[in-house]
Amino acid sequence: MDRKLLANAIRALSMDGVQQANSGHPGAPMGMADIAEVLWRSHLNHNPSNPEWADRDRFVLSNGHGSMLIYSLLHLSGYELSIDELKNFRQLHSKTPGHPEYGYAPGIETTTGPLGQGITNAVGMALAEKTLAAQFNKPGHDVVDHYTYAFMGDGCLMEGVSHEACSLAGTLGLGKLIAFWDDNGISIDGDVEGWFSDDTVKRFEAYGWHVIPAVDGHDSDAIDAAIVKAKSDPRPTLICTKTIIGFGSPNKAGSHDCHGAPLGAEEIAATRQKLGWEHGPFDIPADIYAQWDAKEAGQAKEAAWNEKFDAYAKAFPQEAAELKRRLNGELPAQWEEKASQIIADLQANPANIASRKASQNALEAFGAMLPEFLGGSADLAPSNLTMWSGSKSLSAEDASGNYVHYGVREFGMTAIINGVALHGGFIPYGATFLMFMEYARNAMRMAALMKIQNIQVYTHDSIGLGEDGPTHQPVEQMASLRLTPNMSTWRPCDQVESAVAWKLAIERKDAPTSLIFSRQNLAQQTRTAEQVANIAKGGYTLKDCQGRPDLILIATGSEVELAVSAADELSLQGKQVRVVSMPSTDAFDKQDASYRESVLPSDVTARIAIEAGIADFWYKYVGFDGRIIGMTSFGESAPAGELFKLFGFTVENVVKTAQELLD
Repeated sequence: MDRKLLANAIRALSMDGVQQANSGHPGAPMGMADIAEVLWRSHLNHNPSNPEWADRDRFVLSNGHGSMLIYSLLHLSGYELSIDELKNFRQLHSKTPGHPEYGYAPGIETTTGPLGQGITNAVGMALAEKTLAAQFNKPGHDVVDHYTYAFMGDGCLMEGVSHEACSLAGTLGLGKLIAFWDDNGISIDGDVEGWFSDDTVKRFEAYGWHVIPAVDGHDSDAIDAAIVKAKSDPRPTLICTKTIIGFGSPNKAGSHDCHGAPLGAEEIAATRQKLGWEHGPFDIPADIYAQWDAKEAGQAKEAAWNEKFDAYAKAFPQEAAELKRRLNGELPAQWEEKASQIIADLQANPANIASRKASQNALEAFGAMLPEFLGGSADLAPSNLTMWSGSKSLSAEDASGNYVHYGVREFGMTAIINGVALHGGFIPYGATFLMFMEYARNAMRMAALMKIQNIQVYTHDSIGLGEDGPTHQPVEQMASLRLTPNMSTWRPCDQVESAVAWKLAIERKDAPTSLIFSRQNLAQQTRTAEQVANIAKGGYTLKDCQGRPDLILIATGSEVELAVSAADELSLQGKQVRVVSMPSTDAFDKQDASYRESVLPSDVTARIAIEAGIADFWYKYVGFDGRIIGMTSFGESAPAGELFKLFGFTVENVVKTAQELLD
């Protein structure tokens, strides 16, 4: 059957879906249909009957506005995505939202929409494949052996995160990554030549990529030859495909008119005529479905891999069992028992250390049990303390390690880690200063949106950073993380809370975690076994009084020590004071009402929250009758001790505020 006819099935479904929704982007799917047909029918190893097959090739549509392209491909190939779902494109509760959403439809490998992050996720998937292969493959037993393919447009290339990710991909030699640039010269504003004149070929060659330029994106043979050539090169490959946006539309092809709006009924009718597509809306003939259906071939490919894995398991039973455990996302045997004992031992052996150091100690203790750790830092490992004795750096030549030097690429690092998590087989973590989560905020938002594990270590957590000044001192960042749906945010006060936070982040497979640690040393707090257990609830009574409290002090991180000292002084004045440590407000909010009432009794309205972050967040817990000792401005450049005094983080100010509140 004519390949153009098969590609036209994509074009027809795409323009019909957008027209039915009266919303969407038909141009990119119509322009990339020929490329997609060649890739999906001749090269992509996948099994529509089992979208989770471990050794499948990954496909990422980085230019996610063209989502009707991937929905058409999934439907035609035999995934459980019915024609009715394509008719419900962009409608409430459909499996076909306006941009591909991970978890909505089978075969969607990642959520794309914010441009540049899809290709960056693809870099993470390719990194995971290369590292997992290096750790588990044996001579004659390549049980991890698949490609990651990504489609991207001009917008992805303009976004800075693509530079961060593609630069690192070249450095790490991710040869199983093949990206297609949809070079159609059009964005929403029109012809891109007025604002995008980069020499993309030279750019990617400078990264160390294999670049195949000037491929006709509507010539199936040329596309096929480019993919074959890409697979033969050990470097990541960029295939530059010149296409016509809206291919087939007689009046709108090649212009921004078909980028982000339906073609319209008349233009669709004219397009059908020009393409020779004689079928009605959403009508695909049986013979075309038969040519597209990949179920039988996919099942055969997975069956062949299963035989290969069985042979591997016979030759290397321990490695096979470990690989299966990691791919299934299971924690090692006796994890709970051993991790809990580590935490108990920390409580029994006090240490006054910075919580960033406590974080490193937790990595040291837990890392010995978790070969699936894949860590990294954005050029701040000596400050973030993210390396431990078992850390082994990855390189292009040896990818068998467990630590990535991401360089100064906070956004790229975080989005790459999303790709690693989506691939599977690892517990990934990254790190930077809390202030610079601002560069990476959208990637963490995407992790929260997708409900995937991404652990970020954010150190230098407040004005306690000191002399570097307000450019480096986070103020509003903790509040914004706490306000992000599905995000779990922890700011521990000592080594015990730090270890608990790490344990919970490791166990939390369905959402990201932000771990916020101090630069300065923190005093370890005294706790009973019950209090240690209650840390996991996010907020708990750390220091109590006799009878009903007159006042409750709520604090996190470095300010817990301050709250305890102020409570001691107020107690000497005859005040009944309770101190609540609340390292994780989201974890506390998930507790049942009776527990929350036991910690913060509703009849005790005299409350003071103390945190060296934005003050407004804490009204939720103290009410408008309470008080907040927090930040209402940016910081200053000075030693930390002077700054804490300047902004009121002193025992004297807490006591004074308490006295005024109680009076």
